Amino acid sequence: MILFPAIDLKDGQCVRLKLGDMEQVTVFNDDPAAQAVAFENAGFEWLHLVDLNGAFAGKPVNAGAVRAILDAVDIPAQLGGGIRDMKTIEEWLERGIRRVILGTIAVRDPDLVRKACRAFPGQVAIGIDARGGKVAVEGWAETSELSALDLARRFEDAGAAAIIYTDISRDGVLKGLNIPSTLELARAVSIPVIASGGLASMEDIRRLTQPDCAILEGAISGRALYDGRLDWREALDLLQDAHKENR
Repeated sequence: MILFPAIDLKDGQCVRLKLGDMEQVTVFNDDPAAQAVAFENAGFEWLHLVDLNGAFAGKPVNAGAVRAILDAVDIPAQLGGGIRDMKTIEEWLERGIRRVILGTIAVRDPDLVRKACRAFPGQVAIGIDARGGKVAVEGWAETSELSALDLARRFEDAGAAAIIYTDISRDGVLKGLNIPSTLELARAVSIPVIASGGLASMEDIRRLTQPDCAILEGAISGRALYDGRLDWREALDLLQDAHKENR
């Protein structure tokens, strides 16, 4: 079970949004690379990066901040936001991103996603962001008629490395992870699933250590890591211990 610390980038700063609203923003660090180093020093094994401006613009916007993070740390990073074509996918993977996350394009151009999965085995994840069970795209500005489960099943045989499932109604508001919906998705497909949206406390971490959650690859945490609701070391130790017990 991997705990992915989130570094969401807006205007070159490390921020958190409330419910994906770019107007409801809290800046936690104006030096994203320093934040990445802090996470690495704390013992995190991965970073979860999101170019928020890029998600709305449809192209990379915070590339400078992402490059600074990659230069500052040795742990792998996955990146989403504004990655909509093969050229951008290739550029980020060549630059050192371990795994790109394709969200909007998974709805708009599933064939491109399949092509990317074939071209870069193990390096392409599908971002499924849901509002009321329906997939949201374009930085969550639009909601489609496609269900999260239907979208996941479309890529069952594509070779995707992971699905990152975010419940938008919980993102940034510390309501707790939507474990039932996340587990339902994880049981329905063979692709590893990462839970995202709402991780709020050590209670959520303890829930993730339960045997039924062993099916998940991990979970993403943002605001709770920044505002002190989660003790970084305690959370990592709990998940590590649970992994040993479930092996």
